[in-house]
Amino acid sequence: MKLEGKTFKMNVVLQIHVVDHTNEKASFVKELDEALVQLCREMNVPFPLWLSKNTREFAQFHQTTFFEDQFSDKVPFDRFMIRMIG
Repeated sequence: MKLEGKTFKMNVVLQIHVVDHTNEKASFVKELDEALVQLCREMNVPFPLWLSKNTREFAQFHQTTFFEDQFSDKVPFDRFMIRMIG
């Protein structure tokens, strides 16, 4: 699974990063979770709080957005968007 992450501050892209994570034995949800953790570590972004709206968005559009209130730590951006590539 290729997962792209972008951070934004007032509609300006601050950071873009792509991870390619493969775990053939894992379910889709588990593989997504592992890819998201890897992406957050490599981008130095705290792990966001995943809400039901994120599940709906990701299921429908293969992407979702996390806002700054979904992070337990103070973050230097106002949006973190992830999307599945390919």
